[in-house]
Amino acid sequence: MQTHLSPEFQGTAEGAEAEAILRKCVHCGFCTATCPTYQLLGDELDGPRGRIYLMKQVLEGVEPTRKTQLHLDRCLTCRNCESTCPSGVDYGRLVDIGRGIVERKVPRGAPAKALRWALKEGLTSPLFAPAMKVGQAVRGLLPQRLREKVPPKQEAGTWPTRTHARRVLMLAGCVQPAMMPNINTASARVLDAAGIQVIVAPEAGCCGAVKFHLNDQEGGRAQMRRNIDAWWPQVERGEVEAIVMNASGCGVTVREYGHHLQHDAAYAEKASRIAALTRDLSELLPDLVPLLKDKVRPDPGLFAYHPPCTLQHGQKLRGGVEQWMAALGFQLRVSINEAHLCCGSAGTYSVLHPEIAHTLRDRKLGHLAALQPQGILSANIGCIQHLQSGTGLPVRHWVEVLDAALVASA
Repeated sequence: MQTHLSPEFQGTAEGAEAEAILRKCVHCGFCTATCPTYQLLGDELDGPRGRIYLMKQVLEGVEPTRKTQLHLDRCLTCRNCESTCPSGVDYGRLVDIGRGIVERKVPRGAPAKALRWALKEGLTSPLFAPAMKVGQAVRGLLPQRLREKVPPKQEAGTWPTRTHARRVLMLAGCVQPAMMPNINTASARVLDAAGIQVIVAPEAGCCGAVKFHLNDQEGGRAQMRRNIDAWWPQVERGEVEAIVMNASGCGVTVREYGHHLQHDAAYAEKASRIAALTRDLSELLPDLVPLLKDKVRPDPGLFAYHPPCTLQHGQKLRGGVEQWMAALGFQLRVSINEAHLCCGSAGTYSVLHPEIAHTLRDRKLGHLAALQPQGILSANIGCIQHLQSGTGLPVRHWVEVLDAALVASA
């Protein structure tokens, strides 16, 4: 794709990066076939190719409008298009640049500003946990739309206390400890059973994704720097073998710290090292299977598995959970239809665009229910909570099922 950047973006880092990405696009349109919003809305501008044209126009000097902003807002950033693209277009990075530019040029109304501020500050605040406790206490009185964002109170179980020579860092996350604390403790217990100690640096918080994808990109980078500072002493001393993520949305963000901080002289090298050390929990399974095989009594029932977009498209990790859980004796199946499509959660998307999010959720649940499972498993808290809001089947993280099997065999 030919480009002619306006003087405003010539010679800038974001202009150079965007131009390089745009020039990879060959207009083929393969991406539209796997774009959830294009499939639902049928508008070229609500598909990757149309959004690329919009961002190209802005970079070439055309003033964006609220309509431009809306089409970019509607993108789920599922990155399914990246998995489909034969030319290797880094659409996720391009849409980050495009949204940032449009955010600076197109003012939002007061209600939209207030909602986005509440999401980016509230979800990452220390006050989120006590607020969630209050919400859970009065959950039955809440309106339906709010109630589905507040899961019932979950017991977390105990954190293992043994020490091991093998150690990993784990990011607790911003909302997960308050909403679904058992995911973290289950992860620690499973790794403990395999002789791996989990360490959580208390100074580390949100991975930065919430603020970054709500166009507070500098706020997101500040959270990334804070996490690097929290992890760096143990990384520098070689005390941990990996930084483990049990939420794939956090994992894809931390794996891109090197990119997000590449122009920060004080953090670029550290960020690249942190990114290189980051592993999704499922990537440890090949090592864990022989260590856990004799300690597991697998549940005999069938589980439907929903691979999050941030795992299969963002991190390019496909099939691992199914393969290695099967090696431990569990039955996991992905849906026959549209296993590649987004469930509609997409971070804060389900709050900002509930109609699209609910349509995608129900479509996804229909395909999963066709497997007639006893429950649904996933690998990201956002997907788990979003799917749970639309079904009576239990929706859990796969590590919780593995942990329960270890407990049952004790």
